[in-house]
Amino acid sequence: MSLTSAEVVALTKQHNYGTWRKQKSWAPMHLVSADGCTFTDGTGKRFLDFSAQLMCVNLGHNNPVVIKAIQDQAATLAYAAPSYATTARAELSQVLTEVLPSNLTKFFFTTSGTDANEAAFKIARMYTGKSKIISRYRSYHGSTSSSVAATGDPRRWPIDHLGKGPGVIFSPEVNCYKCPIRHTYPTCDIACADYLEHMIQNESDVAAIIVEPVVGTNGVLVPPPEYFPKLRRICDAHNVLLIADEVMSGWGRTGKWFAVDNWGIQPDILTTAKGITSAYVPLGLCATSQKIADFFDENYFAHGHTYEAHPMTLAPAVATIREMQRLNLIDRAVEMGQYLGEKLHALKAKHPSIGNVRGLGLFWAVELVKDQITKQPFNTWQEKLDGKPLVVDQIAAKMLAKGVSMQAWMSHFVLAPPLIVTHAEIDEAVAALDESLALADELLEAQPELATL
Repeated sequence: MSLTSAEVVALTKQHNYGTWRKQKSWAPMHLVSADGCTFTDGTGKRFLDFSAQLMCVNLGHNNPVVIKAIQDQAATLAYAAPSYATTARAELSQVLTEVLPSNLTKFFFTTSGTDANEAAFKIARMYTGKSKIISRYRSYHGSTSSSVAATGDPRRWPIDHLGKGPGVIFSPEVNCYKCPIRHTYPTCDIACADYLEHMIQNESDVAAIIVEPVVGTNGVLVPPPEYFPKLRRICDAHNVLLIADEVMSGWGRTGKWFAVDNWGIQPDILTTAKGITSAYVPLGLCATSQKIADFFDENYFAHGHTYEAHPMTLAPAVATIREMQRLNLIDRAVEMGQYLGEKLHALKAKHPSIGNVRGLGLFWAVELVKDQITKQPFNTWQEKLDGKPLVVDQIAAKMLAKGVSMQAWMSHFVLAPPLIVTHAEIDEAVAALDESLALADELLEAQPELATL
């Protein structure tokens, strides 16, 4: 029996949970197909997917090479327990050594970025014999107990002290637009990194620091060039592991295979997911240094799960990486990112509601404010948790009506289209944003007192 589009939406809402929201207001769109940088809803309307779904469909939708890899693997070996070696596992391991930072040589495969971070925390604690993890406030590392405990943003608040794992402490984020410790770059001498060292010295028992090299959902925060070399030196000086969460910033998104490559540093552990298969199948990765790997030659590796190294997830990862190489998408992210950045900076000069435009490669944020001097956002985190209508959500709805889908989050938009995006598609998305921002500009004109709040 074929379901109508309305029936699909109704059944989904009735029987499924909408994530990170109060359920009453959830009205999911029925998505039926996708191709390239577009997807189509149940009414037949096409939309430009300018955030690559959840910043993950880096290859674009419906890539035939990756789809064939999924089909071929299903026909050959649909599942094998993690204790077995498979061709897909060996091939992906070999390919990963070509693209990952060169010190990362041992891999644990998972089904999500959340799972990859869970593995990273366990490995760091087993290896160091220490317990604490330092994270940052503007961060997202997953939704399970340990990974949400390391998530700095308010998605953690509803579960705080109820169901999150222990042993995580938070440091200030790197945000040169609105520094949480009220310094100004470059005269700050990267004080946010110094603060992390102060925490290590005064906490003791710190196993690792976890960072998103470029913060993702929480604002595409790009650190200054001195930050990561300094953080690497701090970690080395105190025997603390550096975990790079590249779930969103990896796989060409910033114009390098991984964001850490922009600063020439090597993490001790790197976690990733999303773009590793262009999200066609769920795969995560926890990659460690050989030094960590050697430790487990004589020490028990106390981690595992049924779907670790699932062959159906590994074969399409090989195909995805090879397609990225064939299409030269790393260099393309640099070229198209420069074009997108120029367009967005031009919008800032035009719209008083834009406080900041920032990005790297094809990873950009446009942050809205009530006033460009005070940098105060239109809405608060508590309003988002309470389900109140946010200005960015209203603007995103206007854009959707124009046929452009873009991720909105509290006070900013995340612009992260598939790496195959064209100049014409960038022009279309920026034009829709330009028109829709009139809503925020009009709010400022109608309520000039907002600028002084």
